[in-house]
Order: sequence, then structure tokens, then C-alpha cells
Amino acid sequence: MDLQLKDKVVIVTGGAKGIGEGIVRVLANEGAIPVIVGRNEADNRKIMESVIAEGGKAMQVVAELTRPEDSERAVHAVLEQFGRIDGLINNAGVNDSVGLENGNYERFIQSLHKNLVHYYLMAQHALPALKKSKGAIVNIGSKVADTGQGGTSAYAASNGGRNALTREWAVELLPYGIRVNAVIVAECYTPLYESWIKTLPNPEEKLASITSKIPLEKRMTTAEEIANAAVFLLSPASSHTTGQLIYVDGGYTHLDRSIGGWEV
Repeated sequence: MDLQLKDKVVIVTGGAKGIGEGIVRVLANEGAIPVIVGRNEADNRKIMESVIAEGGKAMQVVAELTRPEDSERAVHAVLEQFGRIDGLINNAGVNDSVGLENGNYERFIQSLHKNLVHYYLMAQHALPALKKSKGAIVNIGSKVADTGQGGTSAYAASNGGRNALTREWAVELLPYGIRVNAVIVAECYTPLYESWIKTLPNPEEKLASITSKIPLEKRMTTAEEIANAAVFLLSPASSHTTGQLIYVDGGYTHLDRSIGGWEV
């Protein structure tokens, strides 16, 4: 399927690693020009140069998105380079374990800036350009907003906010033909996920236990599978889809995880 993304300029926050990197590579394979926005220039450049070496196009912008001014600066840098923005994929964030018992006001607010506030700011600053291009927005979210996890109040609140903003923006931006959707992630093995699992007692045993509860094929979702869904939702191929939360999770969030004994 031609996703009609050739030479479309798409911002991907957190595009240097994990799910963000997967999205950048799928966009490049579709002929788009992904713009990697991330705080580490070396990481950004590594992926950008890899994409270019494989025959694609890409750009990178260094931005620490917990600083509100960096969202505006990143958008301006893209417009200075290309004069247009055709899509925004909000992806950057981290499950930083700021809970109710172990958190405080400062850490809670810091986590909201890491995980939610820049979603709003990136969309707000990109909006004039998206109006001109009739572009699209995709927010990457987490099942933690639906299921809870324990010990991660700020991240859960941020993801609940991402879901709510997805539907709110879908309504607000209807007059401009701008579609807004979200891809919700459950168990996807990224570098951040690997770092988290290693903090637990008996990490290999815990990982096997988690994987065994994923209904479809008893395996983790791949970054590429998340990326494929995100890029499809961003593209004109999904031209009448807006305000949707799409769960790419092997059925983890909504199917009965006690299901067992299925043979494929």
C-alpha cells in the first residue's frame, strides 16, 4: 500500500531510540522526511545518518522537551529548514515511577513535563503549519492509563492526559481537516523497557511471566509493529480515521490474560 507520504515532513519526538526510532525508519522507508527531536545529539545523529546511508532523508533537532521553550525552538527549526510540517508524532517520555507513596509535588510535576506537557506544546507550536498542510497528529500512549501499574501515578496521569487530548484535539481540529489519533502500547521491548526489567528481582523470570500473559502469540510487541500503526494513522491512507485510541498490544489490555492452552 502506498501511504502517500513521499517528501512529507514529519516530526517524531524521542525519535532516536526504541519506538521512536522504529517510527523514523518506517517513515523513511515510505519516502517521508522524519525529523528526529531528542535531547542527545549523538543519538539523534546516529539514527539520522543511518537513514541517509540507507537512501532515505532525515533531519535532527536537539531539544530537551522538559523545557517549554525547546518545543517552540524545535518547531521553528523544522520550519526554517523545510517551510512546512505535514505531521507530528508525539512519542517522547519515560515511565519514571513517581508514585503516590514515594512521590512528591516536585517529582510529580517534573514527570508531567517529561510525559505530557510537551505533547501539548509541540502540537500548539506546530498547529499553524499543520493547518496549512492539513496534516495529522499521532500521540503514542500507554496501557497504564487503562490498567494501572502501581507506583507510577505521574506516568499514569500523563497517559490518561494523552488519551484525553487525543480526543479533545480531534474535535477542536475538525474544521481544519486535521486528524488526531493515538497508538496505545502495552508490552513492547525497547531499551527503556529493558532498563526497567533489569531493576526487578529475577528479571528473566519476570520477563517470561509477562510474555506468557500476552494473548496473541505469547510475545512482546515489536517497535516496528507500533511504528507501522502510527505511520498508517498519520498517513492519508487512514483519511477518515480520527479521535481513535488504537491498541497495538497483542490483546494484552482488553483480552482475558488468563486465556491459556491455545495452539497456533
